[in-house]
Amino acid sequence: MEFASLGSGSKGNGTLIRDSETCLLVDCGFSLKRTLARLEVLALSPSDIDGILVTHEHTDHIRGVGLLARKFDIPVFLTEGTCQADFLDERHNVFIIDDNETFEIRDLEVQSVPVSHDARNPCQFIISNETRCFGLLTDVGVISNHLIEAYKACDSLVMEFNYDSVSLEYGDYPEFLKRRVSGNLGHLSNQQACEFLVAVDANRSKNIIAAHISLKNNDPSLVRDLLIGELGYAADQIELFDQEQGLDWCNV
Repeated sequence: MEFASLGSGSKGNGTLIRDSETCLLVDCGFSLKRTLARLEVLALSPSDIDGILVTHEHTDHIRGVGLLARKFDIPVFLTEGTCQADFLDERHNVFIIDDNETFEIRDLEVQSVPVSHDARNPCQFIISNETRCFGLLTDVGVISNHLIEAYKACDSLVMEFNYDSVSLEYGDYPEFLKRRVSGNLGHLSNQQACEFLVAVDANRSKNIIAAHISLKNNDPSLVRDLLIGELGYAADQIELFDQEQGLDWCNV
């Protein structure tokens, strides 16, 4: 199995996971034109994608889903609440999933995981084949024991490091937005992400990919320093999803 990123952050998100038989796209927060260009960089075409998984209905995650899915007849998997956001119609091939179930798309097993976020019925995903397990955990406001148990088995984990608490507190966001970002229905701080990794990866054996890093309230170098200096990960265990460049294919 391997994974790649079209980009990650408030301007758009998209994550690809594939093995020899199946390729899935989690979210598509870019225009169709930009999505096609970013797929081309990764040597993919839309016809290679076997399904689109949608985590929630915020624009930075669904901007391109409707047009991409309709134009290229790609099935879309999402919860009932997310579907009620009305960005899909009868022309789409839609599969409604529960926010806590396991299902198969060709030879990949997909587990949806409910999360706390200010959306209708949000979830995240764990995707596995017979040998490897890949987890995606962004856009979550609070960590629960359920999440800790769900993600322990992952070999590679895309983890939200959205904001540095000090940068958010003293930054130029209005107070209501600061409260939204840092609240239980918002996003994970660097420290919350670190605490989660301590709980799910005591032996520091996983590959960690930092994602959804705020351009205003965080710094990639700070995130990298925390992972290496505070948590003790080796440099070759760490990758960062970039908003503009995404990330090229990596092994799970």
